[in-house]
Amino acid sequence: MYNPTVARLTYRAVLGRRRAAILFILPALLLLIATSVRIFVGPDDQIAADLLGGFAIAAMVPLIGVIAGTGAIAPEIDDGSIVYLLAKPVKRSTIIFTKLIVAIAVTMAFSAIPTLIAGFILNGNGQQVAIAYTVAALVASIAYSALFLLLGTVSRHAVVIGLIYALVWEALFGSLVPGARTLSVQQWSLALAEKIATEGLIGSDVGLPLAVSLLLGVTVVATWYAGQKLRVLKLAGEE
Repeated sequence: MYNPTVARLTYRAVLGRRRAAILFILPALLLLIATSVRIFVGPDDQIAADLLGGFAIAAMVPLIGVIAGTGAIAPEIDDGSIVYLLAKPVKRSTIIFTKLIVAIAVTMAFSAIPTLIAGFILNGNGQQVAIAYTVAALVASIAYSALFLLLGTVSRHAVVIGLIYALVWEALFGSLVPGARTLSVQQWSLALAEKIATEGLIGSDVGLPLAVSLLLGVTVVATWYAGQKLRVLKLAGEE
């Protein structure tokens, strides 16, 4: 299911100069803010939870997911080079699965690790805040990668649509509108964080069983459908 050659090409595409620069900006900003808060305010559990929830989970993780998820396949479809990959004796499901693994790895590396470091900077993992939000970032990375990889296979405007989703739906509606929270990856991931941190510091409007089911369901369905779209794309290329 995993193809090293496809993985190498995908890493090269996702971590190209322009995308890599963007990938580093948000984690660096998070660490800078966390360091400044620790210096000027000192360790505070609630501030740590608010910053990691409001910036890391609500904005940084989905935005990095957009860059990694769409970047794993959208550029190849846009410039037509995907046809050469599809011409190789590699199963389409293997291509999608490999690209998903790369997108997940990149998203986790650029979101979960900085979240963990920022949490320790802010309050030394007091009340398990750093660990809780790191777990949230890890599970959210998987779902976002699958969603945005799918988006990259179905639209030539994947990045724009992904940014709208990340900034409008997740960061705005997913945080403020009660009805939208149930359909928010952010809220699903926070349900896990809520169970890890001290009670009252982190909240989610989605129960843990439902959150886990939705995370798994979205990841599986998005990955499967991306594979189906890629199969159709190959047939179109052959005609």
